[in-house]
Amino acid sequence: MTSSAAKHDIFQAIADPTRRKVLELLSEKELPISEITSHFSISRTAVVKHLHILSEADLVHGQKKGREKVYHLQPEPLKEIKDWLSYYEQFWTNKLSILQHIVERDEEERKQ
Repeated sequence: MTSSAAKHDIFQAIADPTRRKVLELLSEKELPISEITSHFSISRTAVVKHLHILSEADLVHGQKKGREKVYHLQPEPLKEIKDWLSYYEQFWTNKLSILQHIVERDEEERKQ
């Protein structure tokens, strides 16, 4: 197995709600592990494991600053998710258009 095969992909990385919350926190500013951990009821070790998975997916990057490691968001890989979801928008848009048509038709029938 190559090292790239062992890495987590972006979809695996964002599948977990804790990791999504970490991304949300880092979208506001870079944070040290201690501050990230303060937002969760899980151990620092568990947070570090989540950060490791996010790092493998290239969504965050950690850099040693003094005695702490500080993490920042790398949002570029999220484009892969946006591109994947954009294909499915056609189905949502179609369903919403049908729903709008039904609602408008029902409103017209009630007026008569």
